[in-house]
Amino acid sequence: MKAIRVHEHGGSDNVIIVDLPDPIPTPTEAVIRMAATSVNHLDIWVREGMSNLRLPLPMILGSDGAGTVVQVGSEINDLRPGDRVLISPGSSCGKCAQCLSGHDNLCREYKILGEHCDGTDAELVAARRDNIVKLPDDVSFEDAAASSLVFITAYQMLAEKARVQPMEDLLVMGASSGVGTAAIQIAKLFNARVIAVAGSDEKLNKAKAIGADDVINYNFEKISDGVRRLTGKRGVDVVFEHTGRETWTESILAAKRGGRIVTCGATTGPEAVTDLRYVFSRQLTIFGSTMGSKSLLLTMLDLMKSGRFHAVIDRKLSYAEVREAHNIIEARKQFGKIVLTF
Repeated sequence: MKAIRVHEHGGSDNVIIVDLPDPIPTPTEAVIRMAATSVNHLDIWVREGMSNLRLPLPMILGSDGAGTVVQVGSEINDLRPGDRVLISPGSSCGKCAQCLSGHDNLCREYKILGEHCDGTDAELVAARRDNIVKLPDDVSFEDAAASSLVFITAYQMLAEKARVQPMEDLLVMGASSGVGTAAIQIAKLFNARVIAVAGSDEKLNKAKAIGADDVINYNFEKISDGVRRLTGKRGVDVVFEHTGRETWTESILAAKRGGRIVTCGATTGPEAVTDLRYVFSRQLTIFGSTMGSKSLLLTMLDLMKSGRFHAVIDRKLSYAEVREAHNIIEARKQFGKIVLTF
């Protein structure tokens, strides 16, 4: 089979396509022929290498993926060859207190596919049964692959951490990213007012098309000034943060007294400066968040079937064009996700 793999850290030239033996499933695994995967900023981090985190190389990239079952292990009786399925981007032990309470992403053995273990960017992937979700016929492989990681991440951030409420003001940093486009749509499910931040009017117009109420172009206006303008100097109730160093100070300044900031990433750098005087004097609450429970994939699919949540796909490329996908994301030229087809 063909697989997209990184053998050593570096630029996009370090992403290579290799031939590997077809996977053989264990009794509790199924082998899936991948139809579509998608590229996340996480793939960029893994390719480049992360400080203070040793990644197991070589690594097959990819966290998202959907396709068709081709073989099932001997202990699986509820999947058959030909079934359309989605692979969960996270894996856990399934037995500890956190897993059994529905917080599997807090499991000590939690692994993100394509970061802590081989991922989904291959023609064939073996996955444990508890990491496989059946895909409804009216949800395409491409839409499912574009949405899973970003949906569960944004949903946990907004619904379970920050607990966004109707009529609250939400500031979405990096609104053109995959997780940003998911956040806009999820916030509108809760009837919040969304203020989207991006660096071009084209991206901001697209953000409005998927539900953003107001926009700020950071190339023409300081983000915190735009928030003051749009909120009558009050500040926003919730800041959706994932960009890190370049926007962190503005996120602190944009939050109202008693506001909440929830963060899941640091795409512009992890070493952000925090002026603690703003944190305690404004009585801010800061939440850290990583991924979300596998059960949220069922929530996502229900919302997609009902038309209340849509995949936002910038473009579809062949898996052979994976380097181009990495370059587009690094240059911030996409709106939503880039899907790879197999």
